[in-house]
Amino acid sequence: MVHDEGPGADDDGRHGRLSRERVLATALDLVDREGLAALTMRRVGAELGVEAMSLYRYAPGKNALLDGVVEALFRQLEDRLARAPAPEAAARAGTPEWRAELHRIALVTYQVCLDHPEGAPLIITRMTEVPLARRAPAVLRDQERVLGALWEAGLDDARAASVLRAFTAWVLGYVSVELRAMVDNPDEPDPAFRLGLYRMPFRELPRLRATAPALAERGGPEGLAAGLDALLDRFVDLRE
Repeated sequence: MVHDEGPGADDDGRHGRLSRERVLATALDLVDREGLAALTMRRVGAELGVEAMSLYRYAPGKNALLDGVVEALFRQLEDRLARAPAPEAAARAGTPEWRAELHRIALVTYQVCLDHPEGAPLIITRMTEVPLARRAPAVLRDQERVLGALWEAGLDDARAASVLRAFTAWVLGYVSVELRAMVDNPDEPDPAFRLGLYRMPFRELPRLRATAPALAERGGPEGLAAGLDALLDRFVDLRE
């Protein structure tokens, strides 16, 4: 919980007045640079030039700081969506506006996650820890945005809930596959040694060894869009 008492002497950080947005942005930047293991109240305080205790009115503990990183990611998502092309152009090209909006949300989510590969897994892990109503407003607005597109498509509550689940599972699952660790030795130019295929027994895993070089390549936005279209064709075919 964020306390309401007024700012104290410690609220002036190294580069100016503290705010929740600045604290969370600093936490995300630290995770980007050094990974989740580096995220502590003391380290974030050091980055801002204040004592760790000064941060507790903005993020009262480690779990709140983890949730704050998720919030910072979703705030970036909102900022990028505000600048991304609106779906009207796609609608004029023959794609329903609601469907174009879902593609736009999926693509920008993908881009934000790939820009923050160290922090993006928190979107999934914190979802299993934090009840719906306790999530940050920016996180809830993302689901509201998807549901808005589904309501525009004419879906009732039950069907919209089913598609929201499928949409979320596809986008976050696709991102997880894109971000999974594959390279065993980044300094190795030979693909087989780069992936460490010699560590995998050929007789037990012949198909996986043969497919691993292709799996190591990212599917990109095209794969994301293709899977989303297949999902929407299955769940939201309004001609049925």
